[in-house]
Amino acid sequence: MPRLRGRGRLLDDAAGRPYLGWRGHTSVIRVRSRRGTSVAALCCYKPGEKSRLIHRPRTPLLLKGARKSFSWKDYRDLLVRAHIQLDGPIVVVWDNLNTHLAAGLKQYEAEHDWLTTIRLPPYAPDLNPVEAVWSLVRRAMANIAFDTPDDLDRTLRRELRRIQLRPHLIGGCLTATGLTIKCPHRRHSRGAGPAPARAAHLPGLGVRRDPPIPP
Repeated sequence: MPRLRGRGRLLDDAAGRPYLGWRGHTSVIRVRSRRGTSVAALCCYKPGEKSRLIHRPRTPLLLKGARKSFSWKDYRDLLVRAHIQLDGPIVVVWDNLNTHLAAGLKQYEAEHDWLTTIRLPPYAPDLNPVEAVWSLVRRAMANIAFDTPDDLDRTLRRELRRIQLRPHLIGGCLTATGLTIKCPHRRHSRGAGPAPARAAHLPGLGVRRDPPIPP
């Protein structure tokens, strides 16, 4: 490690690359590239099966006037991918992002009976398990200085892949919301013991909050 004079000190980032910082001042690492990466993801749950994460990264074109965020067609393609991978009809519960409310996406849903969408209440990120996925990704990448946008892309994909291979993490993201999957109720017959406790349903959602366990 080279010697430093004065009040400077040599620090290392999470990738092991040295950079110069000064005591009492926040170290700033300047990045020349303006290219970023957007990611859309679906947490997939089905009773009796492992939880799954399906994601779709998008790198915008560096052209004047080019769209930087996901369009409704990008979300449509993500839903099609989920339909193919899950091999069955899907019920999508997502927030009220303006792109999710696009007329083209609503028309696509109306034309395909395998797709059903349900809206979360406004301003309810705590009910969205995908928000917990982004929290895991940010925690893993928070202290890394990337040399190039390609480094960022590789690290992002690696972290998403790490979560994909750990269904318990994806299940934990649902647990963090306090919601559970709503299963069809079986008719209770007489003489079969006490009826099971009912869950408190959230209006308009395909999920439920379990009632508190009595002491």
